[in-house]
Amino acid sequence: MRTRLLAGVAALFPIILLQAAPVHAQTAAALAGQVSSEQEGAMEGVVVTAQKPGDIVTVSVVSDDKGHFAFPKDRLAPGSYNLTIRAVGFENSAPAKAEVTADGGANIDIKLRKARNLAAQLNNAEWLASFPGTEAQKDFLMDCTSCHTLERIARSTHDVDEWMTTITRMKGYAPVSQTIKPQRMLDPARAGKPEDYRQAAEYLATINLSATDHWEYPLKTMPRPKGAATHVIVTEYKLPRPTIEPHDVILDRDGVVWYSNFGEMFIGKFDTKTLQHTEYPVKQYKPDAPVGILNIDFDRNGKLWFDTMYQGALGELDPKTGEMKMYPVPAEYNDYRAQLNFVGLRHDVDGKVWTKDVGTNNVLRLDIASSKWEMFRPTDKLTGPRGIYQLISDSQNNAWLAEFGDGHLGRIDAKTGETKWFDTPTPHARARRMAIDDHDNILLTLYRANSVTYFDTKTEKFTEYKLPTPYTAPYRAAADKNGNIWVSNMTTDRAVRLDPKTGKTIEYLMPTETNMRSAYVDDTGKNPVFWIGSNHQAALVKVEPLD
Repeated sequence: MRTRLLAGVAALFPIILLQAAPVHAQTAAALAGQVSSEQEGAMEGVVVTAQKPGDIVTVSVVSDDKGHFAFPKDRLAPGSYNLTIRAVGFENSAPAKAEVTADGGANIDIKLRKARNLAAQLNNAEWLASFPGTEAQKDFLMDCTSCHTLERIARSTHDVDEWMTTITRMKGYAPVSQTIKPQRMLDPARAGKPEDYRQAAEYLATINLSATDHWEYPLKTMPRPKGAATHVIVTEYKLPRPTIEPHDVILDRDGVVWYSNFGEMFIGKFDTKTLQHTEYPVKQYKPDAPVGILNIDFDRNGKLWFDTMYQGALGELDPKTGEMKMYPVPAEYNDYRAQLNFVGLRHDVDGKVWTKDVGTNNVLRLDIASSKWEMFRPTDKLTGPRGIYQLISDSQNNAWLAEFGDGHLGRIDAKTGETKWFDTPTPHARARRMAIDDHDNILLTLYRANSVTYFDTKTEKFTEYKLPTPYTAPYRAAADKNGNIWVSNMTTDRAVRLDPKTGKTIEYLMPTETNMRSAYVDDTGKNPVFWIGSNHQAALVKVEPLD
């Protein structure tokens, strides 16, 4: 977690504030300085964040191999700034505050000390690496990170019996939940029974504080960023309510940000130039069902389409007029199990849009003109665990399915309705999110395989790229104009850039705990810019690599 460096009394917490940076490379900066500690001296890879008190925008940079950091002049307007840092295992030894003038050139040295509460700083991947046990025992913990951090589990004191009832209760919450806003699903069968979770409960009771007052295993931390991973600027835009959960984030042609609210019935719009935030309310069809929207995307006509998950409808928003059309699923496909996720948007081909129902594994297709719906059951051909995660459309409006229960990629032929399944290159990979290019090549994340893969729909061949950091658990991927692949995840608090030509990755550390779902690349500038939603922190995040 980011360590707060709040302004303090100078006599108690001496801070060096100079008006001229001594390092030539920093003279063009609005604010520059050095991060160091008694243990390491100059520290590379420390995220330094500047924020005006009460401002919704924060700007973060990362210290280089000399411990130097610098904020460009065009990123910090004149004024007073509080500085915060993120460096696992360390915290500030004194608060930090800087005054930025119109001329720039402010300088501050930040001194760190060993953290007194290391556990509070660990991300989900670090907890998974720290927990003893087999990968099979840890596997189900990957599902917990949708709603909360694994620190909550480690600090708990539940014994086996308490865990059995707790897991059953937690399984009854919809994935749209937060700790500050839990939401119960209408389908009781999806929660299971306490005895179903005895094995998981027995394991959890060995890694928490139910039988001891301290963890009997070492806490493992990831290395700080180095080299190219420090060449980045991260800007966070705080949204007005903590219950806003920005899930999918996209930009329109004017560079305005649109996002789906995973925990509320709104489509959000945010203009980064004016900082104006606009919300478009979405009709709620089932008052007792969970609320929230997962997927949002533009069709070929510039209209925004979205799902409404447990509310059992699809929606279409005209960004120019704000006019919204809703397409509720008919009653025969819309019982208490309904959970619509994703929209296949090549209805320019045949006038039909696709979606899928998590609760039944049905795939549905809507004829927009006639409002008639069709139902398909593609997973009937699979054995073992099965569950469709994402659905997208190709250039012929065939539906492609990422199967999350085990690990398959599927295609429903738009003309015949026939389904064909392809095994992922790594078995039991749990395929999650997809992107498709103009040549119908599919970029797919393999959640449990810790990899991303391209699938050539013409040759029907996979090309897989492993991610080097354990427990990255990629959620979504997107390719930029240079051919690099950007990956989001809910575990490492790092935005990952992968070069498929070399297999090398760069991992950019975020300034806060960032439960990121979206992976959107803005290719309009000189360098690609990566956008994500901080799902648990109610913020939009812009990641700008400097090379």
